[in-house]
Amino acid sequence: MANMSGGLLAYSPFASPHNLRQAYQTPLQPGGMNESDSILIFASANFHYSVSPNHITMSGRKRKAEEDPTDAGADRMSSSPSPSPAPNRFFALTPSRQSKRIRTNIVGRPLSLSRLLETLDADEMRGVLRSICDRHPDIGTEIVTTAPKPTVQSALNILGSYQSSLQESFPYGDRATSDYSYNRVRSALLSLLDALRDFTPSFLPPHQTQTTISLAYLDGATNVIHGLPNWDTYQHNRHKQDAYEEVARAWVAVIREAAKKGGGFQVQYGGWDQKLAKHNEISGGKMQEAINELRNNIGWMGAGTSNSGHGGTPAEMSIRDQLFSGTYGTNAIQVGPW
Repeated sequence: MANMSGGLLAYSPFASPHNLRQAYQTPLQPGGMNESDSILIFASANFHYSVSPNHITMSGRKRKAEEDPTDAGADRMSSSPSPSPAPNRFFALTPSRQSKRIRTNIVGRPLSLSRLLETLDADEMRGVLRSICDRHPDIGTEIVTTAPKPTVQSALNILGSYQSSLQESFPYGDRATSDYSYNRVRSALLSLLDALRDFTPSFLPPHQTQTTISLAYLDGATNVIHGLPNWDTYQHNRHKQDAYEEVARAWVAVIREAAKKGGGFQVQYGGWDQKLAKHNEISGGKMQEAINELRNNIGWMGAGTSNSGHGGTPAEMSIRDQLFSGTYGTNAIQVGPW
C-alpha cells in the first residue's frame, strides 16, 4: 500500500504533466520494475488534457475508482477537489474575430456639388451660371427675380475694373490719344461703355425708388465718363459724347421723379446741385440739360420762400440762386444762358 500510495502521489493532479510524460517515456532499468513503477506508467498512459491547456484532468484515475468502489483510499483520492481552472491566457491574448477591421476598397468618384462650388472662382462661377441660364431660360428668370439688387458701390467697382482694363490696354511709347492707341483699346473701351449702359437703367426710377441711391450712382458714373480719353480724331470721340448725353438724360429722369414726390429737397439740400454743376463744368456744358431740369424744379419748390434776388451779393445768395444767375463758384462760372 505504501508503494500504491507512492504511485498515487506520483500522478497527483498538482504534478507537472511534462514530468509524467517523461516518466512514461523513460526506458526500463535492467533490474526490472516494481509495483509503484507499473502504477506510474499506467497513470501516465491514461493522463490527457482537457479542452483548455491550463486545466488538466485525470480521467484514468476516475475510471479506476469506478472499477474498484471498495477501495476506500482510491475513493477518497477520486473525490478530492480538483483545482479551479486558471483563466484562459491563450484566448485572452488573441483578438476577437469580430473586432477585426474590414478593409474596404477605395474607388474614384466625382466631387459633391458643395465641394465643387468651393473650387470655382468668381469668373468660373459666372461662366457656369451663364451657361446654365442659356440652356434653361426659366432658371435665368428665377435668378433675376431672387438675386439681391446691386449696390452703388458694387456697380461702381465693376465699372472701375473695366476702366482699369482700359488703362492697361494702352500701348507703350505712343500717344494715348492717337489713332493707333484707339485701335488698341477700342475693345476695352466698348466693354466699359456697354457695362455703363447696362448698369445705369437699374438705378433709375421707377425701378429704383430712392432718390439718394440714384444720384449717388449717377455721380460715380459721370466721373467714369470724365476719365475717358479725348481722341485726336473727331469720329472716335463720338462714344464719349453719347455717354454724356445718356447720363445727362438719367440725371433729368431722377430730378423729375424726385420733384413729383416732393423729394426734390434732397436734391437741393443734399449738395447734389453743386455736384451737378461741377460735372457740367468738367464736361464742357454736356450736362446742361440736367442743369436746366434742376433749375426748373428748384424754382418751383422755392417759389414764395426765397427772399433773395439776383441783385444780392454771392455771399448772401443760396446755391440755388447762384445756379439761377450763373455765378456758382468763386470765379462766377457761367453755366447757362439766363
